[in-house]
Amino acid sequence: MDAIKPRPRALARLRRGWWTAAHDKARQAAAGVLALTYPDDCRICYTRLTGFPPYPVCSSCLAPPAPLSAEAFCIQCHAPFQSEAVLDLDGRCRLCRSGQTHFDALYCVGAYDGRLRELIHLFKYSRMQRLGVPLGRFLRTGYPREAVFDAIVPMPIHFWRYQDRGFNQAEVLARAVAPLSGLPVEALVKRVKNTPRQAGLSGKQRRLNVRDAFAVPHPGRVRGKRILLIDDVLTTGASANACALALKQAGASTVSLLALARADRRIGMGPEAALALLQFV
Repeated sequence: MDAIKPRPRALARLRRGWWTAAHDKARQAAAGVLALTYPDDCRICYTRLTGFPPYPVCSSCLAPPAPLSAEAFCIQCHAPFQSEAVLDLDGRCRLCRSGQTHFDALYCVGAYDGRLRELIHLFKYSRMQRLGVPLGRFLRTGYPREAVFDAIVPMPIHFWRYQDRGFNQAEVLARAVAPLSGLPVEALVKRVKNTPRQAGLSGKQRRLNVRDAFAVPHPGRVRGKRILLIDDVLTTGASANACALALKQAGASTVSLLALARADRRIGMGPEAALALLQFV
């Protein structure tokens, strides 16, 4: 008995069905890729995005942050305070008076809060390296143009963290700032201990956590130089402090720090802020 052969019209319809199903699947896959690259909504305020923006964030959320403001700042670590009464006659806070601050000056752009905090989280933890462009523009506004430096050094991260994240956020920001000074970005210090994350630790625990975590492989390249460290966020400053100490011990003349954002831990801003301030002591 002869096999039943499909009629030409039925075969054509069958082929069209296969083609349509394959086309739909391909279109859905392409739409998924586009949704990841060009999402419909802003990742911060969830406003509908139009066109093909370079970042998954709306223009309002990419507006420059307000400068960190306070009634008083420590002249050395730039910590904000509610009153000058907590500062000595030279304008230094208790931590700096005790000699526990190893960097000579600190500059920052804004408070680690609101939109700026969300942008930094997307940049670091969601691995959106291209957000380094607008964040780098923000950091340039905080660059101390009156100061003189010999080297721009990004805060290092450990090799394994670099492997996990794929980039060092401080290096990306440092390369945005370097043209203002005409200096190259130099990796003069390394993170030699893969310490646990600092989040949730007290100030004392943070300082112990990063003790001896940094090393300068070639002290001769550091000796006598005025170093500008670049970092994204300063909370208690324990990591930056330990890094500055390593550079000073290697012979650096001065070590200053430029950070994109600083945690605001003033007393008088609610019980959580008051509790957070205890991390400095």
